[in-house]
Amino acid sequence: MKRFWSTVSVDADRVVMLDARPVRTPGRVPLAAPTDALAAVIADEWRAVEGDVDPRAMPLTGLANAAIDLVAPDRAGFAAGLAAYGETDLLCYRAELPEPLVDRQRAAWDPLLGWARARYDIHLETTAGVIHVAQPLATVQRLADAIASYDAFRLAAAAPIVTLTGSLIVTLALLDHAADADTIWAAAHVDEDWQAEMWGEDYLAIETRAAQRSEYDAAIRFLALL
Repeated sequence: MKRFWSTVSVDADRVVMLDARPVRTPGRVPLAAPTDALAAVIADEWRAVEGDVDPRAMPLTGLANAAIDLVAPDRAGFAAGLAAYGETDLLCYRAELPEPLVDRQRAAWDPLLGWARARYDIHLETTAGVIHVAQPLATVQRLADAIASYDAFRLAAAAPIVTLTGSLIVTLALLDHAADADTIWAAAHVDEDWQAEMWGEDYLAIETRAAQRSEYDAAIRFLALL
């Protein structure tokens, strides 16, 4: 689709308007934001379009579309999909060796596990290696209840954070303002950073990481605008 509009505005219901017509999600629902701040930034994404519309250059529009079309119709089901990450959370699977990596994981991950234990009154099993360790049913349920308590827009932003980090716990820490975005990103990439230090990085890995960080940053900004 090419740009066909002259002006972009936000109406009284926080619907982004192109000339006199509302922007619609892929599901044909008017794109209405829950806050003035988010509506204004989404409008800016549409103002910045030159020529063809490129969804990759409009990440907040994409997250809002997901919130409206994918999450809101079945918020509980969507949250359950994210909750499943709590059964195999990155922070619970530790390296056996070398000791410097073990120490890095401990330094980055133990505070977050400690926060989760205190915040949700849960027990979390950890293990060395990749063999699955089952978490207590009460732990799984409480983490599931925690993520399910968030609204559709926050869940839409949580989805890429969970998938990029492999951790429901770090995502909940972000949503609860218990840790900042850079701390969480660093914690999720302890292993990757270690491997890069040991063996170096190739350009494909660098490009992939940059693309993932851009997606992560968009989700963080989306949350901040809520």
